[in-house]
Amino acid sequence: FIPYTITTGFTAGIAVTIAIGQVKDLFGLSFKNAPIETVEKLREAVMCASTWNPQALAVGITGILILVIWPKINGKIPGSLLAVLAGIAMVKGFNLNVNTIGSLYKISNSLPVFRVPHFTFSMVQTLLPDAMTIAILAAIESLLSCVVADGMIGGKHRSNMELIAQGVGNMASGLFGGIPATGAIARTAANIKNGGRTPVAGMVHALVLVLVLVILMPYAALIPMPTIAAILIMVAYNMSGWREFVNVVKTSPKSDTIILIATFVLTVIFDLVVAIEVGMMLACLLFIKRMSEVTEISSWKYVDDEEEADDPESIQLRKVPKDTLVYEINGPMFFGAADKFLEVITRSMNGPKRGQIRKIIIRMRSIPALDTTSMNHLSNVLMECKKRNITLILSHVQKQPYQVMKKKGLLELIGRENLCENIDKALERAESL
Repeated sequence: FIPYTITTGFTAGIAVTIAIGQVKDLFGLSFKNAPIETVEKLREAVMCASTWNPQALAVGITGILILVIWPKINGKIPGSLLAVLAGIAMVKGFNLNVNTIGSLYKISNSLPVFRVPHFTFSMVQTLLPDAMTIAILAAIESLLSCVVADGMIGGKHRSNMELIAQGVGNMASGLFGGIPATGAIARTAANIKNGGRTPVAGMVHALVLVLVLVILMPYAALIPMPTIAAILIMVAYNMSGWREFVNVVKTSPKSDTIILIATFVLTVIFDLVVAIEVGMMLACLLFIKRMSEVTEISSWKYVDDEEEADDPESIQLRKVPKDTLVYEINGPMFFGAADKFLEVITRSMNGPKRGQIRKIIIRMRSIPALDTTSMNHLSNVLMECKKRNITLILSHVQKQPYQVMKKKGLLELIGRENLCENIDKALERAESL
């Protein structure tokens, strides 16, 4: 149910966020602070620009060139693997002063230990609201990761399977001292760009990480940070979908473009959750406005006998009793269009023929759905009709509106004899009164 403009906007925003996050390692900058937010990282990178390391930049640019050129030469061997090996060779072979995983982080190849956590009922009460928030955000972010993956491979994910697997995985992780995790958009995109197409790719990825942790961790410590930055920058470029972004801006209505740009900017400046909340709110308001414009309430055009004789298409005309008005509604009747319905019929009641109208027919064959607000307005119209001694007749009421009116008790107030299966029967009913 997430509009294309929002998925395009937050995907491009995430790509920019990933790219900005790699500036520090690509240029070998020395940050004075430890920024978390994207804008803070960008500000810190500008302030610390003088600390850039040309050797780190050389390793990073080499990695980017390999990632760009190698797939055109050989598509079977992942370019990222080659970039990692080349980066290690450069740093070790030329003894470059470049940060590696091992120089920045403590390396351990021991697996986490199984431990049942201690908890009490009061602790559960305290943590439950936060746990619910984390669960909902994790579910949303994982499904957004699925949407991004769908767009990259032209597939369709299974939401229930994704969420159940994630929940089971997180519960198991907690028994080994882990923290809640989500489907990672950057890692998923990197997996796809290296040939991953099915859930097996995620399983292989997990097993490889375990092997790296247990067997290859000393060698993983040799991987240069600029090389990792280069890989992630290419992932960001590939997932950004900038061509689709530009195309939407050029070809879409202004309202859709505003939603796209707002989602993109909010993703970069704040975070994904804020962007989705605001984007969905704007999209919903826009949808309500458009649907209210689609719904039309129109009165039939009435002609006298002389006009009918002169009209070559008079065979299509129906005879309407002179004290009867017929209205036709096209489109869903919901709160966004309900006022229009009430306004049109009330205006007719108070029009030039006020006092002459004895029957009103509402043709409902083109109303697929009715909501509570519209039902309330229909009740008001019925009450107004009863005050003025006007009979309300409904024609061709579809299933959903019929069930709503039945539940509301409106059918008894209208009178089941005033519910007609088609317009001809409704006209016959009006004639008989």
